[in-house]
Amino acid sequence: MKLNFEIFRPALLAVALFTTAAVRGADADGFTPLFTEDGAPKGWTVRAWNDVKNPPEQPTKWTVVNGVLQGGEPRGSWLMSEKEYSSFILEFEFKLGEMGNSGCALRVPMRGDPAFDGIELQMADFRYNPQAKDSELTGGLYRAVAPKKQVYKPTEWNKYQITLKGAHMKVILNGELIQDLNLDEHNEEVKRHDGKLAPPIKDRPRKGHLGFQELSRGEGHAQIRNARIKVLD
Repeated sequence: MKLNFEIFRPALLAVALFTTAAVRGADADGFTPLFTEDGAPKGWTVRAWNDVKNPPEQPTKWTVVNGVLQGGEPRGSWLMSEKEYSSFILEFEFKLGEMGNSGCALRVPMRGDPAFDGIELQMADFRYNPQAKDSELTGGLYRAVAPKKQVYKPTEWNKYQITLKGAHMKVILNGELIQDLNLDEHNEEVKRHDGKLAPPIKDRPRKGHLGFQELSRGEGHAQIRNARIKVLD
């Protein structure tokens, strides 16, 4: 009997894709978890909050406990990926205290301030800075682009889904679309903390490192869980 392998082609392709994903550490959807083991995060490095080419001023330790990434103590650092990414879907949940201030670094060079030399997607409780502009609150591209709406849930778990593909950026927070941007169109003037101008969003890198920030005040630190990434390129 002669077998018609065309009948089995879809099933064989599915098995091959699943096997490839498994070898790479990805799940069936193509996502790879970022923090799989408790302890110091592997493949990540702690850097200063205002210039990631430098270590923090004081010894700072980020750690994963029961699958939850805990922000570094003392405050004032970035946890940066050693790997670079270009086009991807990044998903994670985060929780902040009443004076919580964090951020997600996207396509950041390993130098300078991620908020101004790459892209920082803000994560901050309203109470951290009552005078903050909309672009400095959760969901904003720091000091550049405010979110379409504010759907952050204080002191609860919030979920981000961030898609970056070339110049297109889409951000969903807690199931709500809050950013849908063509980065090439964003030429807003952005001032650094010292008042000097930073590159506009359209001129920032299209490939770089990921990161999570800890600038919270008080007892509560930024917490990250269920972080995973799907590389699109």
